[in-house]
Amino acid sequence: MTADDIEKAGAALACRALELPEIAGAATVAAYVSVGSEPGTHALREALRARGVRVLLPVLLEDDDLDWGEDEGPERLAPARRGLLEPEGPRLGPEAVIRADVVLLPGLAVDRRGMRLGRGGGSYDRVLARLAGAGADPALVVLLYDGELLDEVPEEGHDRPVHAAVTPSGLHRFTPRPR
Repeated sequence: MTADDIEKAGAALACRALELPEIAGAATVAAYVSVGSEPGTHALREALRARGVRVLLPVLLEDDDLDWGEDEGPERLAPARRGLLEPEGPRLGPEAVIRADVVLLPGLAVDRRGMRLGRGGGSYDRVLARLAGAGADPALVVLLYDGELLDEVPEEGHDRPVHAAVTPSGLHRFTPRPR
């Protein structure tokens, strides 16, 4: 995909994501800064912040766990390990994600059961375990391109399903959420 294709898909993704009631009504969203050919998160993060939503961004720790910082806009992002961009502001601690209403997860694919195929680093597996251990139940949403919805992806015992996927062309629910 060209940079223009990624930007257009990101704009469509933002529009679709804001249609998801859990995102539309959220006070705090744990997001991430997309890199490379990942579905773009810039437009969505900008739209959320414009609505007054507190957006948290991950900070990769040495052990590949995630700390969090507040998204203060693209001018306040700094290059980090593994080609990532991270917030420059104060660190909020790994537990900050527990207070999020929605956690946006990167992924390579998701299947019809909501099982997400990640990049294999285990950072978000730790986040999901932390949420479960704290009894937190935010909406878990993966952002994907349309062709990344599959019939089945590999699954390991520690994997947890996401509740929904957002693609540029639509919303896909896997696990019913209480309203």
